[in-house]
Amino acid sequence: MIVVTGATGNVGQALVSRLTEAGGETVTAVARHVGTDDVPAGVRAVAADLGDPHSLTPALEGAKALFLLVAGEDPAGILRRAAAAGVAKVVLLSSQGAGTRPQAYTHAARFEAAVAGSGLPFTVLRSGGLASNALAWAEPVRRHRTVAGPFADVALPFVDPADVAAVAAAVLREDGHDGATYTLTGPEPTTPRQRTAALAAALGEPVTFVEQSREEARAEMIRFMPPAVAEATLTVLGTPTPEEQTATGDVERLLGRPAAPFSAWAARHAAAFR
Repeated sequence: MIVVTGATGNVGQALVSRLTEAGGETVTAVARHVGTDDVPAGVRAVAADLGDPHSLTPALEGAKALFLLVAGEDPAGILRRAAAAGVAKVVLLSSQGAGTRPQAYTHAARFEAAVAGSGLPFTVLRSGGLASNALAWAEPVRRHRTVAGPFADVALPFVDPADVAAVAAAVLREDGHDGATYTLTGPEPTTPRQRTAALAAALGEPVTFVEQSREEARAEMIRFMPPAVAEATLTVLGTPTPEEQTATGDVERLLGRPAAPFSAWAARHAAAFR
C-alpha cells in the first residue's frame, strides 16, 4: 500500500490519480479534510493532520511506501510512526530552496535532514516553482483579464504539478532511487509576462500584465503567508541564482519524455480563468 499525504493538493491529487490508473497498488489518500467523494473509486481516504503525527497511525497501517509533504513541525515523529508501521520507502516532496537557500527554506531543509537521518530508504524530490501558482491569477483574469505581479521579465523554469506527480509515482513504484535527490523543473525558464501570454493564448483572449513593485507584491503576499516566507519567495522571484534559473532535465531523465511547458498547463486549466 502507498500512502499519499496532501492528497487533495495540486501534486497529491494528481499522484493519487496516477497511482490508481497504473493499478497494482492499494492507495491511501491522506489530508486534513478528505472523504470518499474526494478520491477515485477504490482509494482509501483517511483524514489526518501532518501537524499531529499520532493522527497518521491509522493511515500508515499496512503501508509499504509514504509520499510525504513538508508540513507540520515534527518530521521525526512522522517518520517514527512510518518506521513502526513497516514503511520501506519514503518519498519527500521538498523545495528547490532547501538546496539553493537552506537558511531561508529552513522548514524544507529540516524535513530533508529528518528523512535522511530516519534510517528508512528515502528519495527527495525538490520542486521548483509550480505552474499551479498561476491559479492565484484566476480571479483577476476572470474579472478583468488582467494579471498583476512583480519582476515581469525575470525567468524561472516553473514545473507542471502533473510532472511532479508522475516522477513521484515512478519513484514510489520503482527501485533504484534510494538516497537520491532530484530537482524538478519545467523544460525552460519563462517570465511572468510570458506566462500571462500563454494564459491569453489558452483563453483565446487578450490578458494584460501589470508589473507590481516588490513592496506591492509583498503587501499582498503577507496576507496569506508568513513575512519570512514572503521575503524568501520574492528573493527567488526577483533575484534567482543561476541554479534556480536552470532547467535541470531531471523530469525528462526520470520519465523518458520532456517536461511539460507552462503553456500545456495553461491549456489544461483554462476553465479556471474563464
